[in-house]
Amino acid sequence: MKIYYPGREWPEEYKRVLEKMKEIIDPVTGDNILDSGVVAGLEVKDKTLKVWLRFESQVEYNILGGAAMAYSKIVGDIIEKFALVMFDNVYVYDLRNNTIGVFEKKK
Repeated sequence: MKIYYPGREWPEEYKRVLEKMKEIIDPVTGDNILDSGVVAGLEVKDKTLKVWLRFESQVEYNILGGAAMAYSKIVGDIIEKFALVMFDNVYVYDLRNNTIGVFEKKK
């Protein structure tokens, strides 16, 4: 996993993914998931994308009680944006490495 932080130099295959992630909006903050701090890390390898998300770092999720809905929306948007379009397999994890979203292309 490569830790995400703004301004980091990224390999070309990561840059394509990060550009697409800018289109996914965090429903709590209204920013894209990169600017809102939701993306903790990612891994791009062959036809597989793995994304680690950090929701617990966002105080707004706890105050508004919208964590479950925001979580679900963001995970769904990531899978919709990348599955079959750019990658055969997409995995989304929380910071404890629990799988919270999976798409695997049927062979």
